[in-house]
Amino acid sequence: MQLGIFAKTFPGTDPQRVLSAVRESGFATTQFNLACVGLPSMPDAVAPETIAAIRAASRETGVSIAALSGTYNMAHPDKSVRDMGSKQLKIVIETAAALQIPLVTLCTGSRNAQDQWMYHPDNALPSAWADMASEMEKALGFAERHDIALGIEPEQANIVTSAADAMRLIGEMGSKRLRIVLDPANLFERATPAEVSDIVERAIDISAGHVTMAHAKDRHADGRFATAGQGIVDFPAFIDGLRVTGFDGPLVTHGLAAVEAPAVARFLSDLIR
Repeated sequence: MQLGIFAKTFPGTDPQRVLSAVRESGFATTQFNLACVGLPSMPDAVAPETIAAIRAASRETGVSIAALSGTYNMAHPDKSVRDMGSKQLKIVIETAAALQIPLVTLCTGSRNAQDQWMYHPDNALPSAWADMASEMEKALGFAERHDIALGIEPEQANIVTSAADAMRLIGEMGSKRLRIVLDPANLFERATPAEVSDIVERAIDISAGHVTMAHAKDRHADGRFATAGQGIVDFPAFIDGLRVTGFDGPLVTHGLAAVEAPAVARFLSDLIR
């Protein structure tokens, strides 16, 4: 496994500075966000000189870019908002292709019009799934054109809430380009350690062979998110479980402060050795 971190963990809009911080904190790869070059995460355009600067920073720091964020609300109740997100995703996918980044990460969205990461009771309606699936079909068309994989992450507040939902969507789309980003802390809200172990173990089994990236975020029993290693997720079991399925991709941490990054790198490095 390759140890990585969200580039947005570190401040700044100079990719050289941001990726240097990634390297100096003990990480070999990163999940990049275009906010790290002073653009919106979902921009309307990316200049050639910006692409060149990211490429140079990756080469000079030795930090590979495992994925590029392309998250917009694929289930937003307003179709015009979804249409805009789709257009911007096309730009992100084109940027990933130009940088030879193999994966663009997505958000399956929420009917919550204010926040794509917030729950809404209409998320369970068939119409919400249908709108999200329509966006996914368009996204896969872009990805196919540019030889890019797309990563969906089960999240409790989104349309795809579980590994089973993710596998359902992969089956419906019928595309090998649609892959899973598995974050154990997003598979539950409030739970006991024993319940979490069972949930995570089942998710690994269900998604075996379809996980392209793992995330390392933690959660407390009361539902609050935590830095990896400080909550109730059993990371040794999570990593061992992934390894048993044959997963050998990036393990990317996020949801932490920059000052915590070196300690988390040491914690996770010890587990993946």
